[in-house]
Amino acid sequence: MLIASPWSWLHDIPAIAERWLPLMFFLCMLAIVYLLWRTLSVMPRVKPTHVEPGSRESVSLDDVAGVTEAKAELQEVIDFLKDPKRFEQLGAKVPKGILLYGPPGTGKTLLAKGVAGESGARFFSQSASAFVEMFVGLGAARMRKLFDEARKRAPSIIFIDELDAVGAARTGQGFTREQDQTLNQLLVELDGFSPSDQVVVMAASNRLQDLDPALLRPGRFDRQMLVGPPDLNGREAILHVHTRNKPLAADVDLGVIARQTSGLTGADLANIANEAAIFAGRRGARYVSAADFDSAIERVVAGLQQKKVLTEKERRILAFHEAGHALMSHLMGEIAPVQKVTIVSRGTALGYTLNLPAEDRYLETKEELIDMLKIALAGRAAEQVVFGRVTNGAASDLEKATEIARAMVFEWGMSDVVTSRTLRADNYALSEETKRTRDIEQARLTDEAYAEAVRLLEKYRAPLDRLTLALLEKETINREEVLHLLSDVEPESRHSETVGTPRVVPLPSEA
Repeated sequence: MLIASPWSWLHDIPAIAERWLPLMFFLCMLAIVYLLWRTLSVMPRVKPTHVEPGSRESVSLDDVAGVTEAKAELQEVIDFLKDPKRFEQLGAKVPKGILLYGPPGTGKTLLAKGVAGESGARFFSQSASAFVEMFVGLGAARMRKLFDEARKRAPSIIFIDELDAVGAARTGQGFTREQDQTLNQLLVELDGFSPSDQVVVMAASNRLQDLDPALLRPGRFDRQMLVGPPDLNGREAILHVHTRNKPLAADVDLGVIARQTSGLTGADLANIANEAAIFAGRRGARYVSAADFDSAIERVVAGLQQKKVLTEKERRILAFHEAGHALMSHLMGEIAPVQKVTIVSRGTALGYTLNLPAEDRYLETKEELIDMLKIALAGRAAEQVVFGRVTNGAASDLEKATEIARAMVFEWGMSDVVTSRTLRADNYALSEETKRTRDIEQARLTDEAYAEAVRLLEKYRAPLDRLTLALLEKETINREEVLHLLSDVEPESRHSETVGTPRVVPLPSEA
């Protein structure tokens, strides 16, 4: 009698595998397809913003202020979209690719939308980051779909925000195959326009220097426009736009507010106008007053007020620190007039001195920059003069002073040793000796400015004490109060007296 071995079934494994392996393979593939489908279904489907002409979302160039030069340059695009035959009869080719570059918040997106609204064209807007996907080919497909839709619904404007997300230079480091395909598809679409296509591509970027050169060659984004922070007239015009629907009190002078907001962008000014209205609403007022705008500027520039409890010793140190900044600003003339001094904490600062220039400035002399170094280091110098030691409260002041001195030596040739060439940090051809000389010169500028700040504060110790006592009593003093407290102190520096006074040099034929 034969007894079957308990392991005899092992001999049947090959037959079982041969029978069930195709089914198992099919089930595995089905599971993979299901997982991919689920992944794609939960991924956000970003659709381009579409604005029809005449809709509520549409804006005109009247709603765009502070960018007069850019608006004038873009007028030809508006004329082309309105009447293309006029240009075709002359054989003219209007640029199909326009790149708006500049710092954030200067109105690049609003400007593109205003061009579309003014010309009656449809506006398709998409952030470049929406084209960067997990799977290779999806970004390029989205790019094709966007351009096809714009061509079908011409006249239209395609606006790609944050172009550097897909248009960064292809260096091989951190550049994926998906980004490469998306960028190539964008280049193909830009080259695929026919002269009769009433489609204009506009893009915005904060980093022009990082874009791939292939994007900037003629025929693509060959028209590049800088959209920078507005000047004095531009800021006033922007404030008029953003206060059109706000009831203003009689004491509000938008020209004064524009002078107090030098260096701010259009987005900052819009925020200030909105914050001022919120402040007025909080106190139940029917009109937005000048005090509301002052509070709004303070919030936007310095941050939210913090309820930090300081010891009496810390309050005294802080008051002398800020009084040092204010006194030095006064001693340096009109290069950085003081608007407000406070020991009330805002944002990350325990206190601050608000310096706002009286007018927009584009050129600064070496002497004026050295005066700025003294102002930046005066808070720390006041601590040294009064208490004989310094605290860690001057970190941001030291950072600002370091940046000024660094630019003077590295970029502007304002050192005493090297005066006719730049010594940029990214210039790897510089010798070690030159780099050491550069660093020594930077340190010399800040050290000499600090020593001079200490000397001046020792000389004017009595006015420093007056400012400090006023700060300890009121916590915040404005420009008029500072000028009253320092009415007997004459400025030590005259370097800023040429501000706003043009020096006319006669030509040889006029001499």
